[in-house]
Amino acid sequence: MRASIPGDATALAATPRNIRPTRADRLFQPVMGWLVRRGVSLAGARTLAVRGRTSGEWRTTVVNPLDLGDQRFLVAPRGHTQWVRNLRVALQGELRIGRRTEQFTAIEVADSEKVPVLREYLVRWWWEVGRFFDGLDKHSTDAELLAVAPDFPVFRITSRG
Repeated sequence: MRASIPGDATALAATPRNIRPTRADRLFQPVMGWLVRRGVSLAGARTLAVRGRTSGEWRTTVVNPLDLGDQRFLVAPRGHTQWVRNLRVALQGELRIGRRTEQFTAIEVADSEKVPVLREYLVRWWWEVGRFFDGLDKHSTDAELLAVAPDFPVFRITSRG
């Protein structure tokens, strides 16, 4: 296993962590997607659209963008998923809700910088994503969060116009 370098498109799977959706997820996610496409955001949810790394076709999934101070982040609670791999290559995408579209550029965050982002993500969405963090929560130590940081890709996103 080689170390992931932020923005390194060849580091597609720095760790083996990629949690597949459960049966309940496969039922719930389409409902969330349907709501977000119609402009209804539960807890800040948006549709992430990013070009496929080989097909060039738009690929979409529902995400929870995190505003932290004056910066914005996308966290991948399921690990190194397809949207993460696509975003590493594309370095840009769109966040959509209803008919509104926000284009952005993305830079992957180094593991050493992820602790405050992961902690705030757990504060806001633990009820939804806590099961992916193997018992960690907002009260976990910095050392515990730093230890799992390689398993959870984080991107700093900046609006483009």
